[in-house]
Amino acid sequence: MTGKTRDNYNENYLAYVKTQDPPTKHFKNCLSAFGVGGLICCIGQFIRFMLEYAGLSGDELAGCTSIVLIFIGCLLTGLGVYDRIGRHAGAGSIVPITGFANSVASPAIEFKTEGWIYGMAAKMFTVAGAIIVFGVFSGVLVGLVYLFI
Repeated sequence: MTGKTRDNYNENYLAYVKTQDPPTKHFKNCLSAFGVGGLICCIGQFIRFMLEYAGLSGDELAGCTSIVLIFIGCLLTGLGVYDRIGRHAGAGSIVPITGFANSVASPAIEFKTEGWIYGMAAKMFTVAGAIIVFGVFSGVLVGLVYLFI
């Protein structure tokens, strides 16, 4: 195939793809991501207020709030609800801590048929593993900066 024929073929293919691809609704997607992400954060704040009302404070309050949100994220993932929320909200459902819980629970559920070790345990951190590694690495770097300053 000559260069001119290949370029013509590529242009025809790109034109075909453009006719078949629906237009992206950027404003609607951003609005739904903002709304759902904000709603998840408001639910987290409500949980925090309820736990504070129950008598928790300081580190216990922060830890329990995170635990409850992670549990809710995993529960909704197991029930198949979080996938529907993700389809509607996009990045708005990924950013909060519930999105991290979903990224750990989804592969564990998907690969449970392969067994406890090679299925659930090995595949559980395929998506979240990079987040954990870079989070620990950046925490060490910040700690070293504070140590030497």
